[in-house]
Amino acid sequence: MKILIGKPNGPAVAVGQAGAAGRVSLKRLKNILTILISSTTVIVCSLRVYAQTFFPFQFTFGVDGAQTSEDVAISLQLLILLTVLSLAPSIVIMTTSFVRTVIVLSFVRNAIGTQQMPPGQVIISLALFLTFFTMTPVLNHLNDNALQPYMREEITIETALGEASDTMKDFMLRQFSESDQKPLELFVSLARIPVPVRPEELPMTVVIPAFLVNELTRAFQIGFFIYIPFLIIDMVVASTLMSMGMMMLPPVMISLPFKILLFISVGGWNLVAETVIRSFNIG
Repeated sequence: MKILIGKPNGPAVAVGQAGAAGRVSLKRLKNILTILISSTTVIVCSLRVYAQTFFPFQFTFGVDGAQTSEDVAISLQLLILLTVLSLAPSIVIMTTSFVRTVIVLSFVRNAIGTQQMPPGQVIISLALFLTFFTMTPVLNHLNDNALQPYMREEITIETALGEASDTMKDFMLRQFSESDQKPLELFVSLARIPVPVRPEELPMTVVIPAFLVNELTRAFQIGFFIYIPFLIIDMVVASTLMSMGMMMLPPVMISLPFKILLFISVGGWNLVAETVIRSFNIG
């Protein structure tokens, strides 16, 4: 804002100049909008001609009637494939080592007390790659006995899915220790399956929830042992501060550097990764 002193006609001149500048800006804006609208119209009108001239293909979506039984089979296979891909995140979470791994890593972060360090995305990414590392033998078995024979058209898709289901069921059942199969017994009783029954004969609707409950139990057991050394450090620091009369100073501020130093000095991340990987029975 410009302030004029000692000139009676100053404000009028200033207002007149501002109005003229506003009219010029408005006129320029109208010209720009006119050019943009004209250019868009030309581009839209010539888009079809341009596509036909320079691109040898086009994308279309439609539903046509099946002419042969082979067309029906291919359509059903495509539908099954799309369904599996849409459920892939849930399948990864429910039937692999991801649940135990991500919970243990979260326990480590909470035990140290670093709030959001490392960030959640880093925790999930590390858990995902540790899951891939752990599941490599299982994935190789799936590739050799289900995917590759199906790609070579040696087996049908039903046989391939059955082989994949048996492989994943075998991995999940191996995670139950011989002395503790309470989650499996619980869901067998809830499903009212006659006993005795072989674990290999159990349906996936029983094995998957029992496997998830077992994974949560094992992850919390590992988390308990992770918390103990950091809890001892917190207790020592709190007792020291209380004995010195520093009751207004939060013990977390003092104990956090010591917990980080302890975790780094013993190679904490290496120990955590090794513990998580060795806790699985891959076979």
